[in-house]
Parts: sequence; structure tokens; C-alpha cells
Amino acid sequence: MSETTVTTLEGRDRTAPRPVTDVTGRGVLARLRTPRRPRFWFEILLIAVSYWTYSLIRNAVPEQKAQALANADWIWKVEHHLGIAVENTVNHTVNSVKWLIVGMNYYYATLHFVVTLGVLVWLYRSHPGRYAATRLVLFATTAVALVGYYFYPLAPPRLMTGGDFIDTVLVHETWGSMASGDLKNMSNQYAAMPSMHIGWSLWCGLTIFALASVPWVRILGLLYPAGTLVVIVATANHFWLDAVGGALCLAFGYAVVRVWYGALPQGLPRQVTAGPVLTSRRTAPPRHPERAA
Repeated sequence: MSETTVTTLEGRDRTAPRPVTDVTGRGVLARLRTPRRPRFWFEILLIAVSYWTYSLIRNAVPEQKAQALANADWIWKVEHHLGIAVENTVNHTVNSVKWLIVGMNYYYATLHFVVTLGVLVWLYRSHPGRYAATRLVLFATTAVALVGYYFYPLAPPRLMTGGDFIDTVLVHETWGSMASGDLKNMSNQYAAMPSMHIGWSLWCGLTIFALASVPWVRILGLLYPAGTLVVIVATANHFWLDAVGGALCLAFGYAVVRVWYGALPQGLPRQVTAGPVLTSRRTAPPRHPERAA
């Protein structure tokens, strides 16, 4: 009797399935949502290709000059109705101080890229667990902006008919706008809504404010989009409402990340967590009862 029992237990041990599974029970979608350590060369390639694609699509949007100028007139009337149509005053006032407006021209041309790339590098090095989510905010923001460029062509204030705005790049012969001077044929001049100078600078500012540990750096983070807002208006490249459009695009970007990751970037772990460990469900071999003597 005892001998038969032992044989049965041993046979069951030999034939029992031993599946190897993910102990966390996560599916493919959940694994895709899990932050991973970013790979340097992949990120460089991804950012370069993405910006090239964005520029290609943006500049491929038909330059609907008549509609863009009509939309600019409408925006200008709406701002007058709201009591915020002071772009002309800001433009002329700042233009009267040559060193200031020249500095703003170069600010407009360079910091848009330099600060954004700087924040991406900082995230890559110091917040790898939040890098992918924060980068996705930027990508989603930029992608939805293309929809605005296509469906709502808008002339910047400096190109308005009878708007009496000063194109500060032309007047001071500085390099500060891809849509002025010799560079105007390289960029769609009627893609002012939404303002990605505001969308990107807000992304930089909020990211720095949320993740930086040094108080004065966090303050600088908030001052950067505020300064950018003054610059885009003073140089007559955007209306106030273009900035609102850029902020709405950023809100969309954060919404995408909230849905995908289930949390905002700052709510994710700073460091990348270890990946799932594959292990067998089989435990230690069963101990056989001692046979009867």
C-alpha cells in the first residue's frame, strides 16, 4: 500500500507542467508602459528624425495667404474685444531700445532649441525613469500643433496688412526668424497658431519647476516661458492668443501621458526600476514519505 502511494507521487512530480511566467502578471501593454532606461543613440536619432518630420510636415502645409491674413484680422478684433490687444504697443516700445530688441531677436532664434535640448539632456542624465514620459509630452504637444497649422493658417502680426507692426528682424538686420529675410522661403510663414515657442518653453518651465531640487532653478524654470511670451509679442511673431493655443497643445500632451502611464511624469519613479524577473512556479520538489520497513 505504501509502495503504490510513493510511485504515484513520483509520477505526478515528473509529469506536472512547469510554466515559466512573469511573476508580476503584467501583459504586453503594461510592459510597454513601464519606463525603461533611455538609450543615448536611439534618443538622438529619434529626436532628429522627429524634428525633421515635424518641419517637413509644417512647411508642406499650403501657405493660404488670403485665409491666413483674414484669420489674423479676426484674431486682432477678438483681442480688441477682450481688451488685450496691446501687441502693437509692446512691439513699438521694445523696438525703440535697440540692444533689447536685438537681444530678443536672438533669444527667439536660439533658446527655443537650446533650452529644450538642454532639458532633455538633464532628464536623460538625472531622471531616466521620467525621461520617456516627459519626452512623450513634448512629442504629443508638437504633433497636435500640426493640426492647428493645417486647419487654421494664421499670419503673424508683422505680416498683417495695415497692422503697423515692425518686423524687428528686418529693421535691425539680425537673424531671429525663419520667416523673415533670406530664410523666409525655408519656412511656412503662416503657421503662427499655435505658438510652439510657448508650447516648448512651458514644457521646459513646468518640467524644471516640478523636478528641480534647487529653489532658484525652479524659479528660473517659471521665468523662462514668461520671458518667451514677452519676446514672441515684442518681435511681432505672435499674438497673445497664439500663446493660448500653445498652452492648450501642451495640456493635450500631458493628457496623453496621463492616459498612457496612468500618472504625470513627476509621479513616476526618478530612476528606472528593474525589469520583470522570469521565474518558474515550481517550488522545491515534494518530499516523499518514508517507505514502510
